[in-house]
Amino acid sequence: MADTFALRIITPDKIFYEGDVVMAEFNTTEGGIGIYKNHMPITVIIRPGVLTITEAEGEKKAALHAGFAEVLPDKVTILAENIEWPDEIDVERAQSAEERARERIASKGDGIDIDRATIALQRAIARINCLK
Repeated sequence: MADTFALRIITPDKIFYEGDVVMAEFNTTEGGIGIYKNHMPITVIIRPGVLTITEAEGEKKAALHAGFAEVLPDKVTILAENIEWPDEIDVERAQSAEERARERIASKGDGIDIDRATIALQRAIARINCLK
């Protein structure tokens, strides 16, 4: 198919996804990005959120938590610290993690690492949003 590009998602322990796609959308530290074939070459840092993969047959979603992406005109490689398909997500655990993170951020107490709590919140929200 002429309007597709190769997408490869690699985690530390496996190849999570490999295939030809029409579009990939995910969050970066600079904002959301949508990639089609012939995108200008860039390298970006991934921020927690939902990855949407558009294949010729339809869409797939995954909770993408952190990593880097190399975008080239004919391929995209994502090096993901952690990524999950919706059927791998425990919704109750994700909701509990969201509550804990919100409580830590709200407490602003001594010894609370706000940056770490914020990232935990973003990851929990990504998991929950991936299930919608």
